[in-house]
Amino acid sequence: MPTERDDAPRAPLAQALAPPCGDCRYAATLLASGACDPAAVCVRALSGQRIDRFFRRHPQEAASWLDDGFWERRAIAARYAPLPAVAALAADADEVVRRVVASRLPPAAAIALAGDPDREVRITVAHRLDAEQLLSMAADPDYMVRVVVAQRLSHGKLPRLADDPEREVRKTIARRLPAFALARLLDDRDAEVRRIVAERALPEHAARLLDDNDWLVRLAAVGRAPLDALASRLEDPEPEVRQAARERLQQSHSTPENSE
Repeated sequence: MPTERDDAPRAPLAQALAPPCGDCRYAATLLASGACDPAAVCVRALSGQRIDRFFRRHPQEAASWLDDGFWERRAIAARYAPLPAVAALAADADEVVRRVVASRLPPAAAIALAGDPDREVRITVAHRLDAEQLLSMAADPDYMVRVVVAQRLSHGKLPRLADDPEREVRKTIARRLPAFALARLLDDRDAEVRRIVAERALPEHAARLLDDNDWLVRLAAVGRAPLDALASRLEDPEPEVRQAARERLQQSHSTPENSE
């Protein structure tokens, strides 16, 4: 498949002045000096690559294209234009443009897009907000937004999401909470959450999961629970759990501390 090349042969100026160059504002300036090229570096092209090359070389021109009728041209121009000009696009009709705006605005201004109808815009905002502002998005209707919030919240505020209805959010919480705070997730309704808890919990809390109805949870708990709680797992109905309990007990008896 042919690819665009910056070193592609340049068309003669007379040929280049055919549309779209004929009525282009840069025909007598940038085009005439070789600073743009309809085949590779062109703001009027319907190619995101060519448009991006143009603004990368001429970022001073970006602000004048923020009201263009082509959404991709506006979105690319918004990456290069001065921030005050970009802020005016926060209510742009196209969600891709608004995502670019959300990625550039400072946190204090980005929060204005926290209620945007597009999920990806709100995810971008959640990545930008300061920690103290994040909690305002903890009740977002889309779970992926809440996952980002859970990934970035301070540890002290994480328990507020421990009862989230979405498993992926609670899994994120289980991976981030300090071990001593995982007790509140021991009885989580989803086995995948309990497995993460079993792998990280304090030994006394992991012992409570040795009787879990999910064998993978029990297997994870065997690796964390106190040794004196493992005897019951030597008769576990699942072979891998029995083997893990047996191996851990054997290893404990073979350590120098236990052989003296």
